Order: sequence, then C-alpha cells, then structure tokens
Amino acid sequence: MSVAHVIVTVLGALMTGFSAGSVFRKAEFVVGPLVQYGVPRSWWIWLGVAKAAGAVGLLVGLAVPVIGELAAIGLVLYFAGAVATALRARDHAHVVFPIIYAAPAAAALVLGLAA
Repeated sequence: MSVAHVIVTVLGALMTGFSAGSVFRKAEFVVGPLVQYGVPRSWWIWLGVAKAAGAVGLLVGLAVPVIGELAAIGLVLYFAGAVATALRARDHAHVVFPIIYAAPAAAALVLGLAA
C-alpha cells in the first residue's frame, strides 16, 4: 500500500462523508437538485446511508483491501448514477459535482488494485 493510496482513500472517505452528512442535514446545495430531479424524499435517507457506508468502507479497506475495493466500486457506480440523473434532467451545470466526488474513489480503486 502506497502513501498515495492512503492519501487518496482518506480524501475520498472525507469527501463522501461530507456529502452524506450534507444529505442528512438536508443542505440546500444537495437537496435542491434532488427536488429538481424528482428524487422522492423517501429515498434521501438511503442515499445518505449509501454514501456513509461507502466512506466507511473506503477506510476499512485500508485494513481489509477487498472491502475498500467493493466500497470504491459502489461509490463510482453511485456517482455515475448521479451524473446520469443530472444529465437526464438536462442540468449540465451540476454534472461536474458527482464527477469530483467519484474521482478519489476511482483513484483509490486503481491504486488499491495496483498494489
């Protein structure tokens, strides 16, 4: 395990944890687009739980690599779904945000598999 892998993994976990907390707090910059995209309010808690589980999984993956790999895959898929949702809603201005959140998860996966 390289220093770069640890740094990218921790950064990804912090970013994803922040995003999960933002859903739980119903921060306007997160829930505003959810409302605009027509995501049912009943899904919001589960979206936050998925992000939180992914963040924890990335950190656990530093000790148990397969957990981190699965968490990273899950987060990349989650944020790919967020990109698809924004594109479907023709909200091109917000597409960049899920890409930014997915990037460290993808990098952690690549670095973890390369080790």
